[in-house]
Amino acid sequence: MIELYSANTPNGWKIGIMLEEIGYQYKVTKIDIGNEEQFNTDFLKISPFGKIPVITDHENNKSIFESGAILMYLGEKSGKFYNEKDRLVINQWLMAQMGTVGPMIGQHHQFHHYNPGKSEFGEQRYFKIAKRIYGELDTRLKVSKFLAGDNYTIADIATWPWLARHEWHDIGLKNYQNLSRWYQEISEREAVIKGYAFMDKEAKIPKI
Repeated sequence: MIELYSANTPNGWKIGIMLEEIGYQYKVTKIDIGNEEQFNTDFLKISPFGKIPVITDHENNKSIFESGAILMYLGEKSGKFYNEKDRLVINQWLMAQMGTVGPMIGQHHQFHHYNPGKSEFGEQRYFKIAKRIYGELDTRLKVSKFLAGDNYTIADIATWPWLARHEWHDIGLKNYQNLSRWYQEISEREAVIKGYAFMDKEAKIPKI
């Protein structure tokens, strides 16, 4: 049994989607980040930086923090979406999500969606970066069916949830043909639909 400590965010969706994709039984323990439950002493014991998501694999009594590390762990454990032959390229695109796509689009959310009007510099800076990321992903997906090649992998599972908030970005996903094709194809996967709604059963994936 996997216990998923999480919240209804892109980083949280990654692990809900992965668990659905690999068909593992799991229990969700909600962490109310609005009330700063992520900084409770007990949670900090398994998440040193006070971040969600975290999983505990009760089969071997291991806890794993950081969403990228969790995806790698579950990929190795299940033998799915993280094949050894393509691991180097998968790791590169996974780290690109962890180091660039998530943090930069996350800042765009902070300035453009949550706190508009508080910093013109911040809004302009992260809008430009987010728009550039859309273009860079589109360029990659022009020559590759999925981010790491012909197969759907944990790199796609990690990245897709950030594009699932495209309505917040005001960039226009529909303007990026290859990125839109990728987004739509993943959106139609049964496990993605279920994983997106892992915390809110009524949640519907945003359309392009």
